[in-house]
Amino acid sequence: MPRRSSGDRAPSQIDVARVAGVSTQTVSRVIGGQSNVRPETAQRVMAAVDATGYRLHAAAASLASGRTRMLGVITVSTARYSTSAILLGVEAVAAEEGYAVTTASVPHHSRPGAFVDAFDRLERQGAEGIVLLAPVGFLADALGNRTTRTPTVGHRQDAGLGDDALIDQRAIARAATEHLLDLGHATVWHVSGDEFWQESVARREEWEQVLRERGIAAPPVIPGDWSPESGYRAGRTIAAIPDVTAVFVSSDEMAFGLMRALHEAGRAVPGDVSVTSVDDIALAAYATPALTTVRQPFEQVGRTAAARVIALIEGGEPPTVARLEPELIVRSSTAAPVAAG
Repeated sequence: MPRRSSGDRAPSQIDVARVAGVSTQTVSRVIGGQSNVRPETAQRVMAAVDATGYRLHAAAASLASGRTRMLGVITVSTARYSTSAILLGVEAVAAEEGYAVTTASVPHHSRPGAFVDAFDRLERQGAEGIVLLAPVGFLADALGNRTTRTPTVGHRQDAGLGDDALIDQRAIARAATEHLLDLGHATVWHVSGDEFWQESVARREEWEQVLRERGIAAPPVIPGDWSPESGYRAGRTIAAIPDVTAVFVSSDEMAFGLMRALHEAGRAVPGDVSVTSVDDIALAAYATPALTTVRQPFEQVGRTAAARVIALIEGGEPPTVARLEPELIVRSSTAAPVAAG
């Protein structure tokens, strides 16, 4: 049977059955992924599906197979680049494996109950596995007894929520801080991220540890909230302290704001103040000056998390838990201090 034109009615399972020479019940079993059909019959049905142009409705497939082939992702409401980049990785693997992705967003600084509600909402929508793209440490007690497959994207391996796809946040802070100290700076100031996020806490703690190892008292932490505006405010604070020659900023977005404030105050980067940051977003290479930053493999994190949850759903052997290594990208926002030149 030739494919029908767009002006005709849509082809149905009856049409597929007629072309394949089987019953509509057999067509339903094949389309629903049931295994009690002979391979040659299944091949004939799928050839008829192609010949007729029949399009399977996702809801019908779910009813027929008992499967939704849907992944859920819980995110925190934020404009951060990392969220969208990780989601790209999740969606890429999901598409490769024939899964759809649905998301639930939780307001920033929410209590654990909001995450539990999001989890329940995704389960009601039919998610067979859920990736937690959130600061998951405090969620262990709330979600730890759930049976839905739940790999987490976070920064601890003891969160009790399954298997994490991790970027070593302490290695990030160490690379950024040691880079500035090795250039000859007497100390390194730090603009932290929002401490609602475990990654921010880990970076701050490791920055302090590196200074301690070098026998340097840590300067006061300047708080930020990941936004360029908070970086700008931190930059105004830094600009008013003449002795500051080096700053480790916990995100590229904040670093952009900080460098703007330094420029307005007449403090040159890197001539007066060297700046390192974290993420290596696309704009980092095109800032003025180009930003020295620690690259995080966000898309690979998303791909790893999605691959693990799909393997768990399918009953296969999941990929080994990955602790992904960051990479220091040295550009022109850092240099030796003038006094050491």
